[in-house]
Amino acid sequence: MFTISAFADEIDPDPMKQVAVLKACGVRHIEFRSIHGTNVLALTDLQVREFKSLLDAEGFALSAIGSPIGKTVIDQPFDFELKRLNRAIELCRLFNTRNIRIFSYYAPEGDTWENWRQEVIDRMREKVRLAEKADVRLIHENEHRIYGESPERVRDLLTTIRQQVSDRYFGAAYDPANFVFCGHDPWEGWLASRDFTVHFHIKDWKAGGPHGVLAGEGDGQVPRVMADAIQRGYNGFATLEPHLLGGGPTGGYTGPDLFPRAVASFRAILKQVGAVVTDEADMLSSG
Repeated sequence: MFTISAFADEIDPDPMKQVAVLKACGVRHIEFRSIHGTNVLALTDLQVREFKSLLDAEGFALSAIGSPIGKTVIDQPFDFELKRLNRAIELCRLFNTRNIRIFSYYAPEGDTWENWRQEVIDRMREKVRLAEKADVRLIHENEHRIYGESPERVRDLLTTIRQQVSDRYFGAAYDPANFVFCGHDPWEGWLASRDFTVHFHIKDWKAGGPHGVLAGEGDGQVPRVMADAIQRGYNGFATLEPHLLGGGPTGGYTGPDLFPRAVASFRAILKQVGAVVTDEADMLSSG
């Protein structure tokens, strides 16, 4: 079963505008990455409380904390990342979500991953142990230039860590467009990560394109992946991150006019492949 969520900052920096557009789309979950142009982990306590009050008043919940943890160079001090993780855990408790999106580091310029694989594994293992103590789950996104960019390294990372911890505390967030953008086969990426996938980011891309396209119109093989996920009994979130007007390392932009089209295109795919979808529209009428 799929529950649709959204990176609402792709709509507008203003959280009130984010909520208004998502309500009109029948979506009631947000993957919290930023508001007011400020990353979730850099917000003040007051900003966080105000956003929580807005979500509560409008009947919204979070699918995950969309943190940038792990989007740093691997040779930089680890304490910085641990402080960010502790803040993300605090936010999980406040917003009643277990999921924290993370990444697996950039290599130093001119260096190779062979020199840094063990450091990636060691850092990831320590973060997952902290997640286990806090009863939250880290979800690793395949992303441009990080260790877990390619299907092979995604499999290596997830297999190695999951040999030592329960899937309750560590899993994969599968993003088909990121594989396409990085020159990898998204189906191979799915086969490498599907045993570990607990979360989806829905973004499609045409190879060599300047920005994202509607789900199903790119090279991400979104319908094929969704159909296989259904056969495998997937039950979790699918977060819209369309990047229809552009994107970069800190996020993307789709805008209030195009975002409803992105939601509709993905809903059409789910209907086509026979997915059971949590009906957020019912929440609108009853909330």
